[in-house]
Amino acid sequence: MNIKKGILFISLSTVLFSSMEVALKFVSGQFNPVQLTCTRFFVGGLFLLPFAFRALRLRGEKITVQAAAYFGLLGLFNVVLSMMFYQLAVMNANASAVAVVFSSNPVFVLFFAFLIIHEQVKKHEVIALLLDVAGIAIIVTGAGSAGTPAGFLFIGLSVVFFALYSVSGKEGCRRYGGAAVTCGSFLFGSFELLTVVALSHIEPVAEILTKTGLSAFAQIPLCTGYTPAVLPVFLYICIAVTGGGFASYFMAMEYTSPSLASLVFFIKPVLAPVLALFILHETIAPAMLFGIAVIAAGSLVSFIPAIIEQRKR
Repeated sequence: MNIKKGILFISLSTVLFSSMEVALKFVSGQFNPVQLTCTRFFVGGLFLLPFAFRALRLRGEKITVQAAAYFGLLGLFNVVLSMMFYQLAVMNANASAVAVVFSSNPVFVLFFAFLIIHEQVKKHEVIALLLDVAGIAIIVTGAGSAGTPAGFLFIGLSVVFFALYSVSGKEGCRRYGGAAVTCGSFLFGSFELLTVVALSHIEPVAEILTKTGLSAFAQIPLCTGYTPAVLPVFLYICIAVTGGGFASYFMAMEYTSPSLASLVFFIKPVLAPVLALFILHETIAPAMLFGIAVIAAGSLVSFIPAIIEQRKR
């Protein structure tokens, strides 16, 4: 465990992830949610290809059938399921509310890390998670018009699948490197979403989706909405947030642990609403301020013992 490098990557991914909802909200009306998700992860994956090949070369690894299947599973968890529900949540709730609720995923990361890879759960981590849950509960219950019930349902589903993605990617990071795991899951996931796009253009399928209220998934476009006004934000989403943010997050796990890397999502609820306030002019209600304070306390409980432990070594 290299705590100094881990903190660097945690800090970088925190800043990038905290700006994610704001950037997505800015272009959410311009693109179909499946189109935006598929495109941003494909472009992000292409951006990470040189870093992925370097990571594989340094470790003497190659893309085998087994590795491809593994990346495909990660892509299903993250791109197809977690990020699709995430994009739908952004369309049905305030950016700040989505950012805060999504930050509850450390609860599930801790649970799945214990269940799947048998990572030890420490007392201060449990206390930090309880504070995290309490802060999020305060914000959601006092959110008022922060989002629709569907919006909070979508973000809840996104949280669960992202936690599965995070924990399932831990072992792959050790073997292939964080950049290779991130790049592989992005590209395989975007190709899986392309299958969804192709199916949406089959007339009987499109008709059923439209009749059941899922018109956003019928006749999904891939080449509309690209204008000079949104292109800079679109590229920022694809390259900086999607490529750099996720790569930094996995590198943080590679140098620390899933639970410590999840510190990103303790800090994000504090930073993201501030960005939403200044950029999107979303209001920060008193309940949100109180909830943010509780979450910040949880961050300190989680972060400080790790630093003290590292200094004793």
